[in-house]
Amino acid sequence: MQRRCFCARAWRAGLGGVLLALVGSAPAFSQTLTLEQAWARAEQANPALRAARAELEAAQGRRTDAQAFFWHNPEVAGGVARRRSPDPGFPDRRSQDWTIGLQQTFEIAGQQGYRRAVADHLLSAVRETIDATRRQVRAEVERRFIQVLGLQRRIALERETLRFIDEFARIVRKRAAAGEQNRLDRNLAEVEAERARNQLSALEEQLVQARADLAALLQLPPEQLPEAAGELAVATANYTREALLEAVANHPRIRALALREQAARDRLGLERAAVYPDITVSMSTGRESRIEQLTGLSVSVPLPLFRRNATGIGQASAELVQAQIERQAAERDARAAVNALWEKLVTARQRVIRLQASVLPALEENLRLSRTAFSAGEIGLVEILLVNRQVLDARRDLIDALIQLHLTRVDLEQSAGWPPSLAPAER
Repeated sequence: MQRRCFCARAWRAGLGGVLLALVGSAPAFSQTLTLEQAWARAEQANPALRAARAELEAAQGRRTDAQAFFWHNPEVAGGVARRRSPDPGFPDRRSQDWTIGLQQTFEIAGQQGYRRAVADHLLSAVRETIDATRRQVRAEVERRFIQVLGLQRRIALERETLRFIDEFARIVRKRAAAGEQNRLDRNLAEVEAERARNQLSALEEQLVQARADLAALLQLPPEQLPEAAGELAVATANYTREALLEAVANHPRIRALALREQAARDRLGLERAAVYPDITVSMSTGRESRIEQLTGLSVSVPLPLFRRNATGIGQASAELVQAQIERQAAERDARAAVNALWEKLVTARQRVIRLQASVLPALEENLRLSRTAFSAGEIGLVEILLVNRQVLDARRDLIDALIQLHLTRVDLEQSAGWPPSLAPAER
């Protein structure tokens, strides 16, 4: 009886271990996404974009404060005192005094106008920064998406190549068994098949990493590795170099820097206006000795003799110069990048067209003729493998050229801020 129970427990433990192993080795869930769907997911969950949007609330709060009628809040003061007056020969006279006052500080050099201008420009700059961050995230998503799409196409190509090589190897083994093919050809076919399998395995590893990078950018669950749906095609550009150079000035990042420069200029005006003293007006009323009613009005003005806000003016002036330098450098770098990337795009497109129009058709015709000749026994394995490798290399070059073409296009449009306005991503 004990032996039977022990066997049952052992069987259950073994079954549990097998189930755990099966669960642990289960493949990651694959979700097929289009580029528009990937954009929509990134705009909802990307940390950089969410952090940029969080800055908007702070900028709106700054603007709300600046829109107030006065910058300084009024102050209310009051007090109560007991008075005892000695009177010889009589009991001391006692009374309760009280006073209450209101005080308000006024700015006289237009500081509130400068402050409102600073807040408005910074709020607009934050909105432009959000737009620039959105464009940057979309560009990064498209880069990752293109990498996944290219690797998927490379893997499909390698699988097709492996299928043909396996077919050649089968024919060689059949001929070798019949004494029509020597052992050298058989070994060569086996080596080519293993090389193709190793190449396929390496590409599959790269694809897993590329899908993981895309999933991290989209903030997908760890077990989800997305697949890319789409084609790597050569599309005609709907813009010219001149249009891209004109669009640089309206790039959200450039506009944000220009708005921050204007905010720095207004802040310098605010610091210069702060040299003028604020006027404080106080009104008070009170009662003393039961019968005396007092009402007062006072005005106080600080004399700017020793401190004239040189620190604030100097710091604001330095910030303005830094903002000007940053905007000018960013605009210059963007124009230089557009010119360089445009030349790179033209070269990449010409390379793709040459491969598609001249190289690949001739090689594919050679491969078709070689396969027919190999099946008829007119050529040997070495010749067919040579032609097959030439076609494979040309197809690889075409896929790499298409990937480079699309990556260059993404970088070019990102540098120029194209298109001028982004449509909402498809949900």
